[in-house]
Amino acid sequence: MSKRLQLGLTLGLLLATVPAFSAEIAILRNGFAIRHERRDLIGSNTRLYTGSDDTSYIDIPTAEIDHFEPDLTPISSPASAAITTASIQDVVQGSSERYRLDPDLVNSVIRAESGFNPHAVSRKGAQGLMQLMPRTAFTLGVTDPLDPQANVEGGTRYLRELLERYNFDLIKALAAYNAGPLRVQQYGGVPPYRETRAYVAHIIRDFNQKKLAQQKQTRKTAPVTQSAKSSSTP
Repeated sequence: MSKRLQLGLTLGLLLATVPAFSAEIAILRNGFAIRHERRDLIGSNTRLYTGSDDTSYIDIPTAEIDHFEPDLTPISSPASAAITTASIQDVVQGSSERYRLDPDLVNSVIRAESGFNPHAVSRKGAQGLMQLMPRTAFTLGVTDPLDPQANVEGGTRYLRELLERYNFDLIKALAAYNAGPLRVQQYGGVPPYRETRAYVAHIIRDFNQKKLAQQKQTRKTAPVTQSAKSSSTP
């Protein structure tokens, strides 16, 4: 084998072991970071494409972007993805206990907001598992909305504040989480927006399904216990 061919094989093996980093992170002047696959300059805005196609993007005023950095996060393997899912549930459990909320409710909100994708970014700029808007995240003291721990902690706290604001009216609290408290105040309840109404209905349905499944599981042993009592009664 020639030295040139041997060197080529060696380089090929080395490159095969290095993770591929194609995405970037836009660092905004307010300290927030937005991961994206590519970007285009459109007028005074920079369009950040957060998905692999052209339908998922967010337009940011170019003047608000401080600089760009390469995303050095390695691509997750199935094993690490499973660990991430487990760790997210640990975070949900801890935050729910601190703010005295049902973890099933927090999970239902996360499912509706991001589908449990910690890197989710909406067109309007909402980020992370619980899709915190930059202004909301700043108010809650969340400096990195893409950090699962900080995001869930902030989102759970915000949901608790909304529940207290509306005297624990879950429907109004969820509507405010989606459309903002000003819209709920303006319309005296759920705003007449198709997205908001579908959002509230989706979370209520998902949460109720969890509770019904838990009740069915609890009832499985109840008939057996009752039958045993009946058979022992003279």
